[in-house]
Amino acid sequence: MASTSPLVVYFEKVGFETEGVNGFMSKVIDVNEARTQLLFSVPMILTNMSYYAVTLVAVMFAGHLGDVELAGATLGNSWGTVTGLSLMTGLSGALETLCGQGYGAKQYRMLGINLQSSIILTTFASIIVSILWYFSEPVLLLLHQDPSVAKMATIYLRFLIPGLFAHAYIQCLVRFLQTQSLVVPLVICSLLPLVFDVGLTYLFVHTLGLGFIGSPLASSISLWISVFMLAIYVNYSEKFRYTWEGLSMESFHHVFPSLKLAISSALMMCLECCAFEILVLLAGLMPNSENSTSLVAMCVQTEGVAYMITYGFSAAVSTRVSNEMGAGNIKKAKNAVSVTLKLSFFLALMFLLSLAFGQKIWAKSFTTNAVIIKEFASMIPLLSVSILLGSAQGVLSGVSRGCGWQHLAAWTNLACHGFVGVSRGCGWQHLAAWTNLACFYLFGMPVVLLFGFKLGFYDKGLWLGLICGLFSQATTLLVITIRSKWTNLDLVAQDQKIRLLV
Repeated sequence: MASTSPLVVYFEKVGFETEGVNGFMSKVIDVNEARTQLLFSVPMILTNMSYYAVTLVAVMFAGHLGDVELAGATLGNSWGTVTGLSLMTGLSGALETLCGQGYGAKQYRMLGINLQSSIILTTFASIIVSILWYFSEPVLLLLHQDPSVAKMATIYLRFLIPGLFAHAYIQCLVRFLQTQSLVVPLVICSLLPLVFDVGLTYLFVHTLGLGFIGSPLASSISLWISVFMLAIYVNYSEKFRYTWEGLSMESFHHVFPSLKLAISSALMMCLECCAFEILVLLAGLMPNSENSTSLVAMCVQTEGVAYMITYGFSAAVSTRVSNEMGAGNIKKAKNAVSVTLKLSFFLALMFLLSLAFGQKIWAKSFTTNAVIIKEFASMIPLLSVSILLGSAQGVLSGVSRGCGWQHLAAWTNLACHGFVGVSRGCGWQHLAAWTNLACFYLFGMPVVLLFGFKLGFYDKGLWLGLICGLFSQATTLLVITIRSKWTNLDLVAQDQKIRLLV
């Protein structure tokens, strides 16, 4: 029986002829696959945006304390995202491949083992990152940031250190549930802490008079509340009787086998974020650095909110692709990619329309500085282009995680965002990496330096360079996805290693 959309069902009830409507929609998009992904993506979008909003709320509250506090919070949040939060998200991204394909292949017990090994790995990484955060001030000064802003950013990060560990565990638990398509509990365990966070931040900042340090402290507490909620659910729900059998020493044996995949995933995620956050550091080198840092950071935060929407679809396509490939359904996996790209593009357009009409309200939520609000409005056209490109790039990165292509996507990100250090290739794919490296240096980084500094376009010049990098990255990932050999991934039950035959 052919699948029909809710709109078509409605037309049938009121007596309209629906054959033409159903036929048209089927030509544009696979309606059944779209429905499946929307039911998965919407909860994931709400979940990702809720967790992203926890630190965003901290920046907003800090921003209304003064311009230096706004610059310090935005710089601290940007530096913390690059060096810690995105790293933990990336390290846990290995679970999208391991748990996703394991679930598709009915290797249920290994999901719990891989979850524990990922938690062990992210714990060690969090300890190292927390040391860096505590001593961030001299590092930021070496990067020529304003001393007062660097000091405030370091204070912000020190009180966010407990939240770093919580964020790492949340990302592991989210992927554990995500790969089993249990997404509704994630919404509850993210929205409730967010609501609590708004009240707690106001209490700390204003009522108790903690001021600037109250914002990151409230974020840390709220994130830990979410960790406890998720942990209780996983430990006591009957839905995990096959995938969670309790703590096991066996998990230590799987830390190193999954490390390569985790590092590739982390590299991919960090380099995606670095492209944006480096702009914040460059803005600190410009005249009137406080305003420039705040403006560029606001644009980055806006891009981040849009990316959380895309990341919901990215999670959907990662889970759909990994599950279908684990079950050997390559055709369904490829169809899922096509549907997700279309859905994410339409939703990105809706976000841009909302931003165009509500830009002043959004800007005022960060600051009352009229100059920054006016400059933010002038950045909207460039933001629109970068959001559309980021939408496509985010979905294609999800395909990479689902297929286990993190090593390939990581090299692509490395190339597109202009970081030198490629020391080895991955078969023929190294050609794509070097191609993107050339494209970024020819069109991306020169635009940043030329328009941002030499010609004095400043903030807009920085964003033009970013757009060039995003364009080359999205284009390359699309070519790789289309031309790569979609070969089924073998799951070896004995050691749960993944052989990537691409």
